[in-house]
Order: sequence, then C-alpha cells, then structure tokens
Amino acid sequence: MEGVVIGCGQITWRNTPEEQALAEIAQAGYAGAPAGPRPGRSNEETRALFAQYGLKPAPGYLGADFWDGAKEAEILARAHAMAHFAQEAGCTELYVAPGGFTNYVTRRGLTRSQVSGHVTPEDSMTDAEFDQFAKTLNRVGEITLEYGVRSCFHNHVGATIETRDEIDRLLSMVDRSVVFLGPDTGHLAWGGADVVQFCRDYASSIKTMHLKDINPSVLAEGVPAEWDYRTFSDKGIWTELGQGAIDFPTILGILRDAGFGGWLIVETDVTQLPTALESAIVSREYLKGLGY
Repeated sequence: MEGVVIGCGQITWRNTPEEQALAEIAQAGYAGAPAGPRPGRSNEETRALFAQYGLKPAPGYLGADFWDGAKEAEILARAHAMAHFAQEAGCTELYVAPGGFTNYVTRRGLTRSQVSGHVTPEDSMTDAEFDQFAKTLNRVGEITLEYGVRSCFHNHVGATIETRDEIDRLLSMVDRSVVFLGPDTGHLAWGGADVVQFCRDYASSIKTMHLKDINPSVLAEGVPAEWDYRTFSDKGIWTELGQGAIDFPTILGILRDAGFGGWLIVETDVTQLPTALESAIVSREYLKGLGY
C-alpha cells in the first residue's frame, strides 16, 4: 500500500532503557515507534532522540477515563499537548483509548480487568457514562483536528470499551467527522470480535492500526475459565505476527482496497521468545513476506 509506514511499539521492551528499545526497533527494520510529550524533555529533544536511531515518531497514545466528567478538563489539556507534539513531529494521527482496567467496577462488582475476554452486558458502562464518554471524545477529536491530527479510537481488552457491541455503540454516538479509528487486531479478537468483519465494516474510518496476534489455544482455554487480564497474559495470549489467529493478509487487503495510507504499529505485549529484539524481527519479517 502506498504511504504505509511500519512502526513497532516499545511495550515488548520491559525494564529496558529507552535508547536500547529504539536502537533494536531500528535494527529490526522498522521506520518508527510511538512517541509523545515527556515530562522533563522538550518535544525537540524527543524528536532528536528518535532521529539518532533513524526512526520517525509514530502516533502516540492518549488513554483516559473518558466516562468520568470530573476528569474532562484534564483529558482535554492532555489532548492539546499530545496533538501539539504530533503536529511538530509531522504525525497526523493520535490513538485515543479508554482506561478502566482496575478503577472501573461493573454492576457485578468486578473490575474490567477481571472480566477481560468474557464481558457481559452487566459489565458495560451506564447510559450516562456512555454519554459523557462520547461528549469528551468528540471534544478531543475537535481539539486534535485544530492541529491537523486525527483522534483515532483504540479498543482495548480490560478497558471500559472492549466488545464489538460496546465499540459499535460508542461509534453510533460520536461525531464521525472528528473521531476516527485506530483499532487493535489482537484486542478485537480477544474481546470476541470478528476482526476481518470489523475491518470491512469500518475500513473507511481506519487511519492507523495496531497489529497484534493472539494464541487461539490460550483464548479458547481462558474464556470459559473466566481468567482475568493478567492470567491471560501470563499464559501467553500474545504471539508474534503470523503465529496466531489473526488473518493479516485479508485485513491488509481490506485496508489496501479502502485506500489506506498511514502507520501500522506492530506490538507483541509479552513475547515468549528470549528477547524483544527477536520478537520484533519475527513480526517484521512476516510483514515483509506479505509485501510490507
């Protein structure tokens, strides 16, 4: 696809100096990595650090409790800061994602982290919380567009919007001219969605994407056992691209046919391989084999 740029998330590099993660991302053959404003470091210094390793800043991540009206002002201030950084870095997208992993308690008295992968209707936000979520997200989208940056909603297992039904409901409530999509393939599948169908249904709104793969045998064991997020992760839900359940050739074909051009961010949250570098190389080589 013309204009497609392949980046790699730093999340696999746990307890590792930032410089090592960036150096190994570059070594593995990626063009960039997610970036955003950092306390105590200017935006120019961040861009210079990435350039030192031949990397471009890729879309950053604004995760927040959008459903909480008391946090709206703080979320909007962060949106300004994130969009300003992206504008200066020449990045035109920003991932915006719900929080709620341990601080949102469902009507069943469980945290969203505890119901990961087996969410019931009782675990969803209330009508009022959905209204507040949509209101704040619309305002974030308006703010970032002032900087030429598109806010792209990002789904996440363990957050307050995980399932296809929850995503569909939110998207029916927001202004689709200011809120776009930056889905995560692995989290979609883990949350029970048909990833290929989701991409078909929303192809025109997808402006960036996290490429993740999941182990289907771990999913099949964990859902009926009602594991929590940590147990799924510890049991190896994440795997390198092409090693799991996600149909990337079809998904990438859908994006191509929709005229997609932008950042695709590879992530393996927790690798079963000896090092993060080896994980990054496996996924990069897989995408090269698909022509990316």
